[in-house]
Amino acid sequence: MPEPSHLTATRSSYDTVADSYAERVKLLFAKDPMGRAMLGAFAEVVRTGGGGPVADVGCGPGHVTAHLNALGVSAFGVDLSPRMVDIARSSYPELRFEVGSMTALDLADGELGGLVAWWSILHTPPEVLPVVFAEFHRTLAPGGQLLLGFRVGDERLSPEHAYGHPVSYDAYLLRPDRITELLSRAGFTVTAQLLLQGEKWPQACLLARKDAPVP
Repeated sequence: MPEPSHLTATRSSYDTVADSYAERVKLLFAKDPMGRAMLGAFAEVVRTGGGGPVADVGCGPGHVTAHLNALGVSAFGVDLSPRMVDIARSSYPELRFEVGSMTALDLADGELGGLVAWWSILHTPPEVLPVVFAEFHRTLAPGGQLLLGFRVGDERLSPEHAYGHPVSYDAYLLRPDRITELLSRAGFTVTAQLLLQGEKWPQACLLARKDAPVP
């Protein structure tokens, strides 16, 4: 079966912009105390809930993976872009990074104690999100924690340039109430929400728990 066009476009674009992107997002992350606070809360509930490995899905250059590891969880990164994974491995050689897609993670059922998708569902068409959230649910253990970060709105954006290079992806702004609904359908309960005013668009962070099966 041919690969979905949005995956091909996203991989190609991020392979192109990877070096410029890595420099910029690391600086932005250093200026984001509220985002780091959500990651800190996520790491704490993972640790107190029994631990287990944490997947940083759409890890980019690996800075969030490294931050999570410093917070005391066993984090590894997965990204669609081979160039991003190369940068992450070079920057953090002590950590594990793999090429992969959030629509089909190469992980066993219930393997994870936590999963982070930090601004990485941005290029996923909304109609594909149920597939992504089902995959997140499959790979998390019962009671496992999920942290999502995304831009808020109703628009579909189709930029031609980003980070100083041509790109071919689409970007989707999402409503927190809609994401909460989709997570509920996938078997998650949202336990915390943070809304932020970003430079261009509002931003949202949702912390959710995989519901344990009813006895």
